[in-house]
Amino acid sequence: MSSNERTFRELGLSEYLLRSLDELGYEKPTPIQSASIDPLMAGQDIIGQAQTGTGKTGAFALPLLNKIDMKINAPQILVLAPTRELAVQVAEAFGSYAKHMKGFHVLPIYGGQSMQQQLNALKRGPQVIVGTPGRVMDHMRRGTLKLDSLKALVLDEADEMLKMGFIDDIEWVLEHKPANSQLALFSATMPEQIKRVAAKHLNNPVNISIAASHTTVESIDQRYVQVSQHNKLEALVRVLEVENTEGIIIFVRTRNSCVELAEKLEARGYASSPLHGDMNQQARERAVDQLKRGKLDILIATDVAARGLDVERIGHVVNYDIPYDSEAYVHRIGRTGRAGRTGMAILFVTNREMRMLRTIERATNSRISPMKVPSPETVAERRLSRLGEQIQETINGDLDFMKNAVAELCQQLEVDTDLLAAALLQQVQQERPLQLPTITERQRDSRDERSDRGSDRGDRNSDRGDRPRRERSDRSSRPAPTSFGSADTLKDNPDVKMNRYVIDVGRENGVGVGNIVGAIANEANIDSRFIGQIQLFDQVTTVDLPDGMPKDILNHLKKVRVCGRPLNIREAGDEVFADSGRGAPRKPRSDRPRGDRPRGDRPAGDRPASVERRPRKPRDNG
Repeated sequence: MSSNERTFRELGLSEYLLRSLDELGYEKPTPIQSASIDPLMAGQDIIGQAQTGTGKTGAFALPLLNKIDMKINAPQILVLAPTRELAVQVAEAFGSYAKHMKGFHVLPIYGGQSMQQQLNALKRGPQVIVGTPGRVMDHMRRGTLKLDSLKALVLDEADEMLKMGFIDDIEWVLEHKPANSQLALFSATMPEQIKRVAAKHLNNPVNISIAASHTTVESIDQRYVQVSQHNKLEALVRVLEVENTEGIIIFVRTRNSCVELAEKLEARGYASSPLHGDMNQQARERAVDQLKRGKLDILIATDVAARGLDVERIGHVVNYDIPYDSEAYVHRIGRTGRAGRTGMAILFVTNREMRMLRTIERATNSRISPMKVPSPETVAERRLSRLGEQIQETINGDLDFMKNAVAELCQQLEVDTDLLAAALLQQVQQERPLQLPTITERQRDSRDERSDRGSDRGDRNSDRGDRPRRERSDRSSRPAPTSFGSADTLKDNPDVKMNRYVIDVGRENGVGVGNIVGAIANEANIDSRFIGQIQLFDQVTTVDLPDGMPKDILNHLKKVRVCGRPLNIREAGDEVFADSGRGAPRKPRSDRPRGDRPRGDRPAGDRPASVERRPRKPRDNG
């Protein structure tokens, strides 16, 4: 029997772990688990390379749990994870595997959570700590997290931590771990920096590499819909109406978009729920359970919140917002077409995002076919067909009372039955009308609305004519206005079209590049790789971001405060500025030494101290 055909029992796991695995429905280990459990149980260091969704958490959690001494109430396993969502997920996995281990405690620690709450939990002596690097460092420096009893340290998704700027923090933690503790590194890819960390800190590691499988992509019918940003919702509704679907997961980039889209679909009569990292675990589990049981049909999710989601009913995945890289795309569409089932993935693409579509096709070695937005006539026909199916079921029941009611209404209103039936049908279908406006009509309405707003601005601007003008000598003493220029191409991602934006905070406000990257990466949920050149001026700063940034994200960023000032972000366009010339603008971020780069994409509590956030309205996660 080959190693990947061995059972969990044959791998030598303890009875309490085997009992938990049986209850969880785990039948046999995945390839990465089969290859990792033996060396980890033997105390060896390992480097595990495997794609997302291959069972990496079980590959390190099971063998390390097998080695825990329950008599010691102190951290024996430390797992570093790139995001708070993943930290919580990994901690939950440890809890599930160890639920029959009496006295076992696992604690996730991350930024944005109450420090006092974490201090109280640490005093109870958890055997396993799962945390983001920044918060783990905080506790180690405070002396509230001691690693004297540490048996093993795990770097989970090391490449993601590298992308998010945690490499220095990781090095610091590794240098402060006990010399005799075991080290395991898991990563989907192996960049040079990760290889250097492995070479420096791992002791004669076992290298495990699980080849990427393309069966998930091959079993999925992939299509794309080319549509403008402001017509996405209308196009989505039409697709949902026409496609024969059961469970659907719709991916968006941000938590705000997640909640807003769920609300808009609910208002249109679709049973849907958001799924994002701000929701507590109970609310997330309830949403997934409702999808499994058919109580709702649609989950709107962010990437991290959907990690590990496996629901048999999911037949369609919709990429409402295109991902910024092909790996995220493969991970998203992998939520359907699982375990031999077929599925469909639909990608919404704007004109500016077509190059990213081609990049995804090349990276996945697959063809994504074009798909037209269903016409109003097609949607009307589909809705009428469904209505007919519902009415057919009603016709089979007792309708004697209703027949008399129809006769009385016709007599009372002095109309025939055809007109009464049409009126009742109109009333029933108010929320989901059979006749839809064309998308061009929607575009015209949108243009009219923008034109009205523009005329209002013109009226307001005309009031300025009564204001006293400044003396000509004042204006002549200022530096000549200069254009901000256009965005530069990203060196590592040349296919991502960039746009230049202006924010209302500059050198005079004491802002640094790190403050800006931290604010944008965290508040817009953008990977710091896609934040381009930043140039500081006296009172403003320019920052290059991916073109086609969603309107809701820009509106949110306008209100985010850095160094006490709202960003008020907007496209640079033809805007000009007059700078004092004190000091040259900062070099592009890509030209600065890596060690000086700000760490973007950190959890909320790990962001730079100068970034201020307005408190969000509490929302019901129920």
